Order: sequence, then C-alpha cells, then structure tokens
Amino acid sequence: MAGTSGTSRTTCAIVGGGPAGLVLGLLLARAGVRVTVLEKHADFLRDFRGDTVHPTTLAMLDDLGLSERFDALPQTHLTQGAFAGEGRRTVLVDFSRLPLRYPYIAMVPQWDLLNLLAEAARAEPTFTLLTEHEVTGVVREGDRVTGVDYDSPTGPGRLLADLTVACDGRRSTVQQAVGLAAREFPVTFDVWWFRVPTSRPVGQSLAPRLGKGRVVVGIPREGYLQVAYLGRKGTDAKLRDRGIAALRSDVAALLPELADDVAGIASMEDVRHLDVRVDRLKRWHAPGVLCIGDAAHAMSPVGGIGINLAVQDALAAARLLARPLSGGGPRHGVERRLARVQRRRTFPTVATQALQRLLHARVFDPALSGREVAPPRALLALVHRVPALTALPAAVLGVGFRPERVPRWARRMPGRADTAQF
Repeated sequence: MAGTSGTSRTTCAIVGGGPAGLVLGLLLARAGVRVTVLEKHADFLRDFRGDTVHPTTLAMLDDLGLSERFDALPQTHLTQGAFAGEGRRTVLVDFSRLPLRYPYIAMVPQWDLLNLLAEAARAEPTFTLLTEHEVTGVVREGDRVTGVDYDSPTGPGRLLADLTVACDGRRSTVQQAVGLAAREFPVTFDVWWFRVPTSRPVGQSLAPRLGKGRVVVGIPREGYLQVAYLGRKGTDAKLRDRGIAALRSDVAALLPELADDVAGIASMEDVRHLDVRVDRLKRWHAPGVLCIGDAAHAMSPVGGIGINLAVQDALAAARLLARPLSGGGPRHGVERRLARVQRRRTFPTVATQALQRLLHARVFDPALSGREVAPPRALLALVHRVPALTALPAAVLGVGFRPERVPRWARRMPGRADTAQF
C-alpha cells in the first residue's frame, strides 16, 4: 500500500508490521481506534523469522474469527519434545496432554500469518498499513513523543499520533530515539538458520540434537527441515571459512536420518546468522510512546517463545489502551495505562527469560563446550513412570506464565453479532 510524503495524523502509530504490531493494530481497529502500522519492507516475505504459533495464539486467532483461514495455511503441528538417549526415546514435553482448544504448536511461515492478520485488519475502516515506510526518528513536543518521521518511496514524511507504539524489534529505532535503557544478559552462542530439503517424514517432535561442541534443532516443515545450528558467539566468520562441506558433515552427524539430504544446503549464502541477545527495558514507556514485543525485551530463540510473548503483550496493550484511545475515556488515562501494560507484562517476561537463561546454562553452553549433556536419569525414570508430568513443561512453553485473552469487543464468533463494547 503506497503512502504520500508530507504530514498526516492518526490516533495510534504502530512502528513495525510483525506479529505484535499487526495484532495490536487489528484489535485497536476493531475498537474503532484510528491506527496506522508502518512497515519498512514492501512485504512480509522474509525467511527464518519466528514461525512458531503457540496454543494461546491459536486460541486468539479462533476468538478473532480467523481460525478457518489460518487452518488453510500450509503448516505442520508439533505435539512433543523428546530426548533420545541410552537406546530409547523419552518424551519430556507433551502438548497433547494440555486441556486446550489447540494442544500443539503450529509451524507456519511467518509471512503467511502476517498476511492473514494484515488482511483481517484491512477489513476494519480505521486501519491503515503503510509498507515501504521506514521510521527514521520520533517527533517531539517538549518531552512528549507526538509521532514519527519516515522515509518512503514518495519521499520523507511525518505521521503525528496521540500514541506511538514501538513493535520494530530488538534494534528498535523508536526505542533508541527515545533513549530507554535496557538491562542486557550475557549470551555465549549464536544461531545459524538454514533449510534441509527432504521428502522423508520428519515427525511431530521438536528436540535438540547434542554432540560434542555442536547443537542442532530440527523444526519439521512441509518438504524440508528448518535447522537451527548453534555455535559460539563471534564465530560467524570462522564457520563460513570452514565451508559448506564441513557444515553438511556436522548436520549429518547429528541428524543421521537426513545424511542423504544435506547436499540440499547449497552454499553458505543459504545460511543466515542470528546474533542472539537477551535483554529487557527497565522502563517500557515514555510520554506518548510504548515499547512491546522484542522492542521491549529481546528473547533467545530457545523454545520459540518470543513470538508468543510478543502477541500476549499486544493483547494486554489493546485491552488496556482501547478505551482511552477511542475517546471512551479521558486522554490523560493513556499515560497511566502505559505503565499498567508494563506492570502486567513484566512478570511473564522476567520468568520466560529466566527459563531461557537456565536452559542456556544447563543445556546449550555445556554442549557447546564439548561436555556430555543429558537429563538426570532420575528425571527420565520419573517421566516414564508418570507421563502426565510432561504436561507441566508443555504448559510453560505453550501457554506461558501469564496468558492474555482477546477482549470481548474484538471477538468475531461465527453466528454471533459483533459487539464492540468496552
């Protein structure tokens, strides 16, 4: 959708068309709020983004009336996480044991999910999506943010807004422009993403394969395995100098069932490097601006939890901000509610990052140091005796520490009239 240069106005400017930005935009538009999402790319077609759609996000899509369209997307379902060792496979995480509408994680190319959300949002008369609009800075009146400046194909422009929400990721332009300080936690590894094309069945289980100094995680997809290869931080140049043959050999050693398929990794140009960071803002907001998702808290890819946390942030923000932004309450109430968004979402952020850092320390760091890593034998024996225990880690990974629900006024249930009441 093309835009025009110059100055325009909206009620809520959302910077970044990722899951958090589009979910927030869709919900606010269903509340009648004028909302504009600015996305710097021309489309959503970028590979190796977070492709996990968790049970709570699936329930959200159902409540929004989008489940039928989502089910039509190409996808695979992950139902378990298992450990293979000592001659047997032990299920440690079992989503199918959860009493949920959707007891699995759906693996869907993120561009398909984003296109679906954007299409649904465009049906709302107060929603605008501006692609190829790269935000370059914020507009201020005194100490208050009153909008953003951007570059677009038609030239530079300015969008004024009552509230600006940063959903533009871990290197957020808005967050840096406002100068919100972050607490960063050390991470010793990075991730390299690539595909291994295969016609072999790849199952419905997501589990890391650990070798001395090497870790890979294979994510089942239609026609290929999406592979995360973990290595020491700062070794991207060394990995590329080793060449594609060495990488193929590493993958074949840890995924021997795909040894005949690794030739499908054509070259190192097909291998994307992710600089893994874990941090969170000390304060998510300032006058006129709020940060959510990765713009507020960069997550490790371990567990694929980041996208779910970002969507939950958006649900909480929409529920708390829709009324004052729509004119249903005093405008000064927006500022107070920005702090409430942070208070509500701080606990699940801190708890999730603590879990990821624990997994880093107990599993991935030792494995990358060449040590043997395996769950305690007592734990494996206990899980074999009481398989129902596998529902606990499934709930943590699939639901999270504080799940949010779609507000009633944003739901679109088949056979029921739409009601947009706060």
